[in-house]
Amino acid sequence: MLNQPKIIELRRSLADAIVGQTALLDRLVIGLLTGGHILLEGLPGLAKTTAVKALSNSVHASFQRIQFTPDLLPGDLTGTDIYNPQAGSFCFIEGPLFHDIILADEINRAPAKVQSALLEAMQEHQITVGGVTRALSPLFMVMATQNPLEQSGTYPLPEAQLDRFLLHIELDYPSAEEELLILQRDRTGHTNGTTAAPGIDVHSVLAARAEVKQVHISTELERYIVTLVGATRNIGAWLPDHANMLEVGASPRASLAIAHAASAHAYLQGRDYVIPDDILAIAADCLRHRIILSFNARMEKLSRNDLILALLAVVPVP
Repeated sequence: MLNQPKIIELRRSLADAIVGQTALLDRLVIGLLTGGHILLEGLPGLAKTTAVKALSNSVHASFQRIQFTPDLLPGDLTGTDIYNPQAGSFCFIEGPLFHDIILADEINRAPAKVQSALLEAMQEHQITVGGVTRALSPLFMVMATQNPLEQSGTYPLPEAQLDRFLLHIELDYPSAEEELLILQRDRTGHTNGTTAAPGIDVHSVLAARAEVKQVHISTELERYIVTLVGATRNIGAWLPDHANMLEVGASPRASLAIAHAASAHAYLQGRDYVIPDDILAIAADCLRHRIILSFNARMEKLSRNDLILALLAVVPVP
């Protein structure tokens, strides 16, 4: 695990740059280690964009922020063929998706055609324009943000696209002490998120990803992951009082997401093997965007988090 110290140092530098949001920073690094896409959901002012920028500043990689709006076109992301009259031919102008780390700000403000173009890039790591398919960077990852309150002018993300996100992170307000420190930093000119310095190159990140794939997961823990994900498809067998609360359970992609994220979580803790705590730490973030509440659950004001926590409490941990 030659690159493990570099990743742990990267995590420390992010903590120095961003006040609080410990879980968010852990999960951003987990996304970097797995190549998984991340959806950040939270109210304005909770450092979503700032945290992603701090991560990009800490990696020697190309970064592009895309502000999603209702008038965005697919070509604004992918690029387009432009006619060159001097040469008498078309040439391709790359769009912003041809970068390593993409910040898709307010992703749910773009219409379906734009989401479709983004979906190919997220799933296939390639872009097709004019019948020509072009590969994206090996480091390519999307970190998207959305506001849970504003619904005017937004388009709910398709379930197929949500399933492509490794993690769905819900952010909360900082503590009073953390907010005080943010205020003090601002008054002294040290804006939250601006102190992260480049500390790791793309080659080291890709090498760390290869090491994460070697992190050991026992057969018992693999079976636990499959049982936990399967419980979302048959919740009544585990929680009889909640038998009709889920309309759709998580797909097998959720099992893969938990295994990958748990391996990265263990790696970030300095271990080369997964323990149950790694799975419990990231399970909710891997599951909440992959299940759909039923009408009964909404009537009883049960949230996806409520049901996931209830399942984590009853599915036996090895």
